[in-house]
This record gives sequence, structure tokens and C-alpha cells, in this order.
Amino acid sequence: MTQPAPDPRLLVRERGLAGYVTEFRRRIAGGELGSLPVVVGLIIIAIVFEAQTGTFLTPGNLSNISVYIAGPGIMAVGIVLVLLLGEIDLSVGSVAGLSAALWAVLSVNQGYHDLLAIGLAIVAGAAVGLIHGFFFAKIGVPAFVVTLAGFLGWSGLQIWVMGNEGTINIPRDSLVRDFTTYYFSDIAFAYGLAALITAGYVLALLRTERRRERAALATRPVTEIVLRGALVALVAFTVAYTLNQHRGLPLALVIFLGVLFAGHFVLRHTPYGRQIYAVGGNAEAARRAGINVARVRLTVFVIASSLAALGGLFWAAQAGGASKSLGSGNLLMNVIAAAVIGGTSLFGGRGWVWSALLGTLVIQSITTGLNLLGMAAEIQYMITGAVLLLAVVLDSVSRRTQRTAGRT
Repeated sequence: MTQPAPDPRLLVRERGLAGYVTEFRRRIAGGELGSLPVVVGLIIIAIVFEAQTGTFLTPGNLSNISVYIAGPGIMAVGIVLVLLLGEIDLSVGSVAGLSAALWAVLSVNQGYHDLLAIGLAIVAGAAVGLIHGFFFAKIGVPAFVVTLAGFLGWSGLQIWVMGNEGTINIPRDSLVRDFTTYYFSDIAFAYGLAALITAGYVLALLRTERRRERAALATRPVTEIVLRGALVALVAFTVAYTLNQHRGLPLALVIFLGVLFAGHFVLRHTPYGRQIYAVGGNAEAARRAGINVARVRLTVFVIASSLAALGGLFWAAQAGGASKSLGSGNLLMNVIAAAVIGGTSLFGGRGWVWSALLGTLVIQSITTGLNLLGMAAEIQYMITGAVLLLAVVLDSVSRRTQRTAGRT
């Protein structure tokens, strides 16, 4: 009978704590930093702002942060997908503004049902992505040029759609308003979601180990699975407890998490997700392997623009209405920065969907903390820019270290 193939990364863990320390050192030496810098950065940000303000870690403030990150975070998920291809999308801000304008005109001015208006706004975003993807994947126009043209063109269309209306306020009974104002006040919702996340994570680990066992590969020790599950449970239930100390579980966070889990499933557990990584890693090699590179590129831009449209509705809800300038300013840069700061490489082929969550948390935590300190907006821009530069430097150094260590 064939013996299971040894996996050095798994075998070293069987040595206990010493094995984990050895593996950690190996990963750091090889440039495999993962999300460690972002997590450490978030901890430092929380400690510094709590020490300076005394209110940063209060349930109310943390609950507000969880709502504020939803819109930009959903948009950042789309940017993560585009960056995995090694490309960029400069149109997400204008697409967000256009979708909000379309929804407001249809729902508020024309009297369309809210759900229908929301659906049409997202479909319009998908159509925009289809146009971008066609010119990029089929015609061969660089994505930078296509989306830069889109940034200008869709901003103009947004102004035209708004017409003589400078701002269209959101009605109090609107579903879009509920995106950022509705909370599940029953504590069972938050704790139930935490339990569901924990159970899903553990079941996913067990499923992976069963597949490895059937393939005659070495598996993780049971203690590691238990420890991983306990860590996820600790984080999930701590967040649930904190949210329940304020107003409960925000609808905005639920939708954002839904987008994140859907994106994670697609990237990690479907052939399409693996094709995205393959195209971003080496498009020519992917083409020779039989992957329809043009289809992958086109569909990624459709998804990214659809998510930008959905994020635009959150942005409108947070602003209180749609306007001719919604989506302008620093929204585009913050969304791209969130994906990069969270750990997605600008060079393609490396990253994960949770970068959107981590990066958006970093940016929003900095913004909220500086607001509590009464800092001017220009200070926030400079600090966010410095954090973005640091993230790109870490990514570049990590890639160089991996090449030196023989890992591409």
C-alpha cells in the first residue's frame, strides 16, 4: 500500500510548539508574511488611539466602524479580483456614483419599487464592467486606459442622470437607507452568526483534511484544527458581544460578510477562482493550459463593477442621498488602498478576498481615530498614503525574498 506523501510543513507541526515556531521562522525568512503585518498594524492602531482618546474601543465606536467599512469594503472585494489579474480598475468611484444616481432617480423620482431600482442599478454596474472587460479582454486596450476613460465618462453620465437635481435625499422608509441604519437588536442574531461562522470554518477544515487523507497526503493534527477553531470562535464571539453592547448586529456588516464569504468560496473552492489566480500569475501559461483568459478577464471586470454599484448604494445611504459628486474625492484611492494594504499584491496572482476586510478596517480605523482626535482631513490623507506605501514596500520585499529563497 502506498504510504502518504510527506509534507514538511505538516510534519514539522507534529513536533508541537517547537514545530510551529520553526515553521513561523521559515515563513518569515521566505517572505511569506501573509496577513501578519496588517493584523499587527490593526492592534497597534487600536492601542494608540485608545490610549489617546479613551473612546476608540467603546462598543458604539466599534459598531460605527463596522457599518462604515461595508460600502468601501464591498467595492474593495471587486478591486481584489482585478488586482489578482495584475490589472487595475480606476472607474469604481464613478460607477458607484452612477449606480446611486440611477437608483435615486428610479426609486425616488420615478416611483419604481425599491428592490427593482436596486436591481437595475446593479445591472447597470454589471453592464459597465462588461464594456470595460470587452475593450480590455477582446480589443486589447490596457485596463488602465479603459477604466480611466470610464472614470471620466461615467462621472459625466452620473451628472446627466441627476439632471437638475443637485442631491436626491433618501426617504426614511427606503431599503437603501436600511443598509446602514438597520440593526438586528436581538442578541441571538449576533451570537448565532458567530456560531455559524465558527461551525462553517471548522467544517471546512475537516472537509479539507478528509480530501487530503483520500489523496494519501499528510493531514494536520487534530489539535491544530481545534486551536484554529477556538481562535475563530474567540474572535467571532468577541465581536458579537461587542456589537450587542451597542445596538446589535448591523445589516451592513451582514451584507459585507456575505460578499466576503461568497468571494472566498469562489476564489478558493471553484475552478473559476483557480483560473483567476492562474491568469494573474502568468497569462500566457494559463492560455497554454487551456484557460479562456479573455473570458476570465471580462467576467472579473463585470463582477468588480457590479460590486462597485452595490457599494455605491451603501455610500449613498451613508451620505443620506445621491448627488452629482457622490463617488468622487478619495473614495477610489481608499478602495484601491484597502485591497493593497490588506495584502493583495499589485503584481497579480497573490492575495485573498479577506484583504478587503483587513485593509478597509485599517483605513477606517485611522480615519475614525484621527476624527476623534480632531485631526484635519489632510493629515488623514498623508497617513493613509504612508500606510499604502509601506504595504507596497512590504509586498515588493516579500516577493524579492521569495525569489531569493527559490519561491516565486
